[in-house]
Amino acid sequence: MTSGLSVSEIGRADRLTGPDLVSVLHVVAPCAVGGLERVVHALAMGQRRAGHRVSVAAVLGQRDGAHPFLQPLVDAGVDLVPLLLPPRAYLRERAAVAATCRRIRPDVVHTHGHRVDVLDATAARRLGIPIVTTVHGFTGGDWKNRFYERLQRRAFRGFDAVIAVSRQLADDLMRAGVPPDRLHVVRNCWAPREYPLPRNQARQALAVPEGRFHLGWVGRLTLEKGPDVLLAAVGSLRDLPLAVSVLGEGRMRHRLEALTVREKLGERIRWCGSVPEAGRVFPAFDLFVLSSRTEGTPIVLFEAMASGTPIVATAVGGVPEVVSDHEALLVPPDDPGALAEAVRRVYADPAAAAARARRARERLTSEFGLSPWLASYDRIYRSVR
Repeated sequence: MTSGLSVSEIGRADRLTGPDLVSVLHVVAPCAVGGLERVVHALAMGQRRAGHRVSVAAVLGQRDGAHPFLQPLVDAGVDLVPLLLPPRAYLRERAAVAATCRRIRPDVVHTHGHRVDVLDATAARRLGIPIVTTVHGFTGGDWKNRFYERLQRRAFRGFDAVIAVSRQLADDLMRAGVPPDRLHVVRNCWAPREYPLPRNQARQALAVPEGRFHLGWVGRLTLEKGPDVLLAAVGSLRDLPLAVSVLGEGRMRHRLEALTVREKLGERIRWCGSVPEAGRVFPAFDLFVLSSRTEGTPIVLFEAMASGTPIVATAVGGVPEVVSDHEALLVPPDDPGALAEAVRRVYADPAAAAARARRARERLTSEFGLSPWLASYDRIYRSVR
């Protein structure tokens, strides 16, 4: 059994005062978009509103001064520390993080992602600052990425607190040797920055063809997200009038586009690329499909729930902790046949799909609110100070 607190176990988060206030430094090497980045934004902005002193050190390339991760933090008034470094300047990176710690003197350093977990957390530790990490999930992938993730799991043993975003992930971390008394489960929350467009506007924004049953897929085009599983499922649904919008970029795109041509799916699949504020266009979808092979607790699933869009998702990672068969259709991972059959069920019975979507939105509101989520992090910070 993992120790710690889940969001459902925490009460209302009141505004903190006096000795309860915390100075926290988040350290992250962000991608342009992603669930990890959304979590850091929600934490930093929410903690600042609660009165904490919050800084975010973003490890970036030398030419990334206009990185899209930065502007929302600037707009929210969060203290931002861009660390612009050349490639593989690891010693300089550690020195820059240590210098930032000495200047800010935070009560807690909170890292996010394998790079900063392995490379930068110990710089804070050597200064006597407690270190906390949120583990957002593991992607596997090529040998290099698997090697980094092994180093990350080993590094977790030296953290004062390790926060898993699902119980499945916490069990994995315990097997990897993370001490149970330092391990906490805090599922991600829903902290919207934008609200869905009306359905007609969303469909116009994506130029959805008339008379089509519209599937939406949103994420990185990488193996762990299973876009190839989606394409295989669509290939067996040629009798349905489908249009599929794929929102996202990634290293598999060219291979997937070639597969689409080879399988004669070109008229059905639309490659939309990276769409800013993608959560706004979810009402354009008749069905949202999550075909991942592995997940933590995906923020994109919350976006679908918030928009009232029916969901078909693979039962991996924290997904079954967010939606059950009462709110979505769950299928095994890496099973195009099961995914195709679930799509067919939604198409054949839209009333049942709409009812599941309503229940999903109700569950999102009742179980995944921002205030109790922030309260759980506050308790963990205070426990390590």
